[in-house]
Amino acid sequence: MPESQLATHTIKSHGAKVAKIHLHDWLILLLLIVIYVILNRIEPFHRFVGEWMLTDLRYPMKDNTVPSWALLIIAILLPLVVILAYYIKQKDIYDFHHAILGLLYSFLITAVITEVIKNGVGRPRPDFFWRCFPNGKGVFDPITSDVMCTGDKSVIKEGYKSFPSGHASGSFAGLTFLAWYLSGKIKVFDRKGHVAKLCIVFLPILMAAMVAVSRVDDYWHHWQDVFAGGLIGTIIASFCYLQFFPPPYDADGWGPYAYFHMLAESQNGAEVPSTTNNDIISPSQPE
Repeated sequence: MPESQLATHTIKSHGAKVAKIHLHDWLILLLLIVIYVILNRIEPFHRFVGEWMLTDLRYPMKDNTVPSWALLIIAILLPLVVILAYYIKQKDIYDFHHAILGLLYSFLITAVITEVIKNGVGRPRPDFFWRCFPNGKGVFDPITSDVMCTGDKSVIKEGYKSFPSGHASGSFAGLTFLAWYLSGKIKVFDRKGHVAKLCIVFLPILMAAMVAVSRVDDYWHHWQDVFAGGLIGTIIASFCYLQFFPPPYDADGWGPYAYFHMLAESQNGAEVPSTTNNDIISPSQPE
């Protein structure tokens, strides 16, 4: 179906209906936030760190090039601005609602998975020595040679949460979703060979990659941490996008499943029971 056939469904006319149908999805999002907060308070596994292992963990402590608040702007606010701009242009609440829902699910599921792995693995950060011994004098167990940290407890706690990188997973979760979204909207795979469209799609990926690289440069993570984090974020974002939208190379890749489902039902004179992507009837296919 060509995009020109998109009807106007605004927040005012259809917003309450769509939000009500997906109330349980929004409640699950709130639950994910609560789970993340709880996981963030849990003490991570303290992996054994012997005196001889500290050679690669003595990098200096540095401030974040990309602070946590900046990560939220890059991974969530930036995609939201693009989604809002498209809504202002097309006035389609189905696209607007499902894009926001997919983006938030992508980021929060990634955050929860990342935090679970961090707590379970307990890998020391590259600057662990200075977190553990801020005065530069190491103290070790006389029997096991394990570290006996003398630093601030909260700083030490963060020191055991290197793998995987939360900044890398979070940035790739939000910006990979944005890349998928842009791919569908500008019809990257229209077989017309416009390389400029690919450049637009690759920009969010490049931005996410630079956030990940900064974590290694700041000595907050090893390269394996950011690689794993980026992989987690990319996979989760892809699943979340395809839950709500067709693949960008599909003929209807520009719009959400919910819109086509609603349109098919309305053309058949039936009441729309749901706006999810279950039992979807494509407008181009007979019922």
